[in-house]
Amino acid sequence: MQQHESWLLPEGIEEILPREAIYLENLRGKLLRLLSCWGYELVIPPMIDFIDSLLTGSGHDLDLQTFKLIDQVSGKTLGIRADMTPQVARMDAHQIKPNSPARLCYAGTVLHTRGDPLDKTRSPMQIGAELYGHAGIESDIEIISLMLEVLAQSGILDVHLDLGHVGIFQALSSQAGLTHGQESLLFNILQRKARPELEEWLGDADINTDIKQMLAVLPELNGGLDTINKARNLLVKAEQPVNDALANLEAIAGKITQYFPALPISFDFAELRGYHYHTGVVFAAFVPMVGKEIARGGRYDNIGAVFGRARPATGFSADLKQLAILGKHAAQETQQQRILAPYLDGDNALEETIRDLRAQGYCVIKQLPGQQGTAEELRCTAVLEQDNHQRWVIGSIA
Repeated sequence: MQQHESWLLPEGIEEILPREAIYLENLRGKLLRLLSCWGYELVIPPMIDFIDSLLTGSGHDLDLQTFKLIDQVSGKTLGIRADMTPQVARMDAHQIKPNSPARLCYAGTVLHTRGDPLDKTRSPMQIGAELYGHAGIESDIEIISLMLEVLAQSGILDVHLDLGHVGIFQALSSQAGLTHGQESLLFNILQRKARPELEEWLGDADINTDIKQMLAVLPELNGGLDTINKARNLLVKAEQPVNDALANLEAIAGKITQYFPALPISFDFAELRGYHYHTGVVFAAFVPMVGKEIARGGRYDNIGAVFGRARPATGFSADLKQLAILGKHAAQETQQQRILAPYLDGDNALEETIRDLRAQGYCVIKQLPGQQGTAEELRCTAVLEQDNHQRWVIGSIA
């Protein structure tokens, strides 16, 4: 006997019913067309892959988020993708040979072993774009601009852009001579913004006093455009890579402000999203009333090195399901007209009319013999009926 709870889904796994599904699919098509207009070509990575490929580069941060299983054919460990970025990097390294910049995009479901504390879903629908083969700030600006356009096309308003640069923390860690273990511990403290713990850790650390002071002020370096100059003053004793990173951020922010003059931009030098694989600027988009970023990205040069082709790379991704939820209230949802047609066996004129209407994009639902349910219950807004000349025409529901 089937258990009463057999209809339940695993925690964090959701099903999408017709109205939401068609809205989501329409948005997916709309955004993929937008990406195509920018020159980004669609790729479809496999849902299951060898674990070594999935945990390359950015994948190392996702080890705990990746479902693992044994391949009965090869005997090797496989994983269900939790992020498509490493797979797309492999495509660029092995399948796309030109040395010119490559623009790739993707949209598909990924699976996480655990849901985000603020967003319980474990099956996001990841949509994103990657630009390979160009190391200048122009490609970062293009990716950020494209991310903002994707959000706008999704109907999401009041976007706030947050910028950071992992090179600052990396350079200070190198200047301090931190071991890998020390660096990881300090990274975790900064991510939690635990200032008392940071003060205690720096007090016990055997590193130069000037560098201690610079590391201690990282959580304070957040705010508007004046944060760059504040950072230059507080990090004046840092080595050249820090100055280069600040100049990089300033140039990117200047161009984004030029292209999007009404866009609020802030900086946060203690926010180290993707620190273990990003190599330069990192960015995220936020909206009011949502406690986490709704899109994120950054530069991750040389991620394809393990696949035999190291190239500069920058990209972004978002959860399409979240974009649909956030943007739906702002969009005027266009409902496809649904027409109920009667069942009349052998009426060729009726069949021809139904085919013509469907070819024009109408949804025509044919009644079935003996079926239950009114036109309203079938969510139909019109019916097919015969006029005075016995022609089949669209009529209103009485």
